[in-house]
Amino acid sequence: MVHDPLRTDRAPSGQASDADDASADGAGERIAKLLARSGVGSRRDVERLIEEGRVAINGQVLTTPAVKVEASDIITVDGAVVGEPEPVRVFRYHKPVGLVTTHKDPHDRPTVFKALPPELPRLISVGRLDLNSEGLLLLTNDGGLARALELPSTGIVRRYRARAHGRITQDRLDKLKDGITVGGVRYGAIEARLDKAKDGPQGANLWLTVTLHEGKNREVRRVLEALGLKVNRLIRLSYGPFALGTLGLGEVEEVGPRVIREQLAGFILPENMPKGDRPQYRSPTRKSRRAQAETRETELVPPPKEKAKKDYKAGWAKPKAKAKPHGKGPLKGAAKGPPKALVRAKIEGKTIGSVRDAGPKPGGPAAAARKPGGRQPQRPGQRPASGPRPPARSGPPRRRS
Repeated sequence: MVHDPLRTDRAPSGQASDADDASADGAGERIAKLLARSGVGSRRDVERLIEEGRVAINGQVLTTPAVKVEASDIITVDGAVVGEPEPVRVFRYHKPVGLVTTHKDPHDRPTVFKALPPELPRLISVGRLDLNSEGLLLLTNDGGLARALELPSTGIVRRYRARAHGRITQDRLDKLKDGITVGGVRYGAIEARLDKAKDGPQGANLWLTVTLHEGKNREVRRVLEALGLKVNRLIRLSYGPFALGTLGLGEVEEVGPRVIREQLAGFILPENMPKGDRPQYRSPTRKSRRAQAETRETELVPPPKEKAKKDYKAGWAKPKAKAKPHGKGPLKGAAKGPPKALVRAKIEGKTIGSVRDAGPKPGGPAAAARKPGGRQPQRPGQRPASGPRPPARSGPPRRRS
């Protein structure tokens, strides 16, 4: 059943509120709100679709969004039937530079939604990032949730990392906490911190961390330009309770239902709240930490190579395995056991310090040579121990042949 806005005394197009939806003078739900919950788009997007004549109820094309629908009504958008609203799903997406945050671009530029995996449902963005900005972009299938999170009155904290060219001091940045008016637009309190500055001949390249609560159109760029800084890179680090983290460039990851229930309970209707604990979608490019650790460990420490086993034919004798020494034994080729002189000295009760102290064997030739009156043995070419030395040789030295 389609309710006539003239009969129900409803507000004109675009002026309806949630209080009107909850009134008791009529059943059903506003068409814009229902389509927003179904993921068709935000309420403003739905109103634009209705003005273009692309939305119909039970075959009747709508001309105003001030219409209520019931559960038995059939709603179509561009001829496609819109099903019942699904539970809320939220995704984190690392937007790269060069993509437009829109479903259709009149200039035929690449868009965020064309770059998403095809297996994802129809999603809309929570806020926007311009063509030259990058970082965290939240996506959801609930237009009502997207609208609630992006309203400046909600006060959701957005944190950015900006690289700018120019010169500024921290004292001037601290004045942004009182707000600033740029081009007739009043911006609320902004917290800016100077992280790093590199001086150059024509100025300085600065890195700043900017935290704001409103998120108006191009707010960071316009505020910093009013201070004499030209932003040449802008990265969104976090949006509310969700952070960019280690999400790779161009990667998308679904937020778990339990996190949605804990962090976004005040923005979602109870009947639209997701159930369970695990997300439905897992990106093929996103590996778990355990899988990443295993891959990294395998790359750093390759598996040991197995020794090729030699095949022996029948009747061949296999070589015996070499015995391995146990413990700290003597080195290879060393004499086994103590020297014989030490063993003999120990038996006779003598104490000696080394093998040389043990001396020659009793009764040997050396002992006979040491007898009184005996003659010491002389090696070939050795000078005698006593007696006159031979005269020195005269003449030219002998040449060796």
